[in-house]
Amino acid sequence: MEKQQSDLERDRQYCELCGKMENLLKCGRCRSSFYCSKEHQKQHWKKHKLICKEADKAQLPKHKPGQAPLSGDNKAPETPREISSEQGDSAASPQPAHGDPGDKQGEDEPATPNGQTSQSPQKLATEYIVPCMNKHGICVVDNFLGADTGLGILENVKALHKTGKFTDGQLVSQKSDSTKDIRGDKITWIEGRESGCEKIRFLMSRMDDLVRHCNGKLGNYTINGRTKAMVACYPGNGTGYVRHVDNPNGDGRCVTCIYYLNKDWTAKEHGGLLRIFPEGKAQFADIEPKFDRLLLFWSDRRNPHEVQPAYATRYAITVWYFDADERARAKEKYLTGAGEKGVKVELGKPSDPS
Repeated sequence: MEKQQSDLERDRQYCELCGKMENLLKCGRCRSSFYCSKEHQKQHWKKHKLICKEADKAQLPKHKPGQAPLSGDNKAPETPREISSEQGDSAASPQPAHGDPGDKQGEDEPATPNGQTSQSPQKLATEYIVPCMNKHGICVVDNFLGADTGLGILENVKALHKTGKFTDGQLVSQKSDSTKDIRGDKITWIEGRESGCEKIRFLMSRMDDLVRHCNGKLGNYTINGRTKAMVACYPGNGTGYVRHVDNPNGDGRCVTCIYYLNKDWTAKEHGGLLRIFPEGKAQFADIEPKFDRLLLFWSDRRNPHEVQPAYATRYAITVWYFDADERARAKEKYLTGAGEKGVKVELGKPSDPS
């Protein structure tokens, strides 16, 4: 039963109304739909009550011949039962959907998906990332490497930033004099073997481990390489990145993988949300760039996204993974130079943190 509940939670990751993916509350009646607030539950009730009715019926004991019909079995309630935590049907504190650092769970509550170091990359990949990506095209993993390793990576990035090697972010396949109006980040590209980047290299190897275990199961892709790591910093002066698509023209990138490094980040105070607008859906997904959080999503036109203005220094490391066939077609179509920033790198072998 706990396995079924855990699988269900993994599949339902958005507020039914607005698409927010964090601090979700569960419908106290059907216990299978999530909302970010009571207000959004009430606004969505006209649509949700039909589904809620069927889900509620499925949970009731089967009616035996000769017994009176169970009350409420043939009529949806006029108002929603308040959203709740796993422990009860009355309203309670938000139930995290992704296992944020410091989240508290009930003893009998199934664990939320997370990437804590105690969980093997293979299990995380096959039991959570693959089904989540194939259903939603977006996947969030919290506590990916643990606080100590995350702090080591952050130290590498801050030291790298101090060297002055970061340059203005550029636009792919677009020449424009107004780049700063479109994206306001400073970036540098890291292979992983550079001095002082040992922890970044370990992060890249762990990303590779996950993707290797996912390979052949993510859509119809065959992933055979990736870009270097793009280390990005928004300086906190209110700059962001307007709505865009990572791979609009079939350059081979199929999965965008982002690791965030921002301690004590709150969107209300610091801004900097990554807002994704999944194709064909009226809702959007807001992702806070929280420390030790890993985000994966399809790189193509299915996931237009933007970085909202950031008012504190915001660090992230992004790697793009290539589909073999699309990358080969792109190379035939475009003569790619040796200095291309998106140069393919073979998936790294597993390694231990140094």
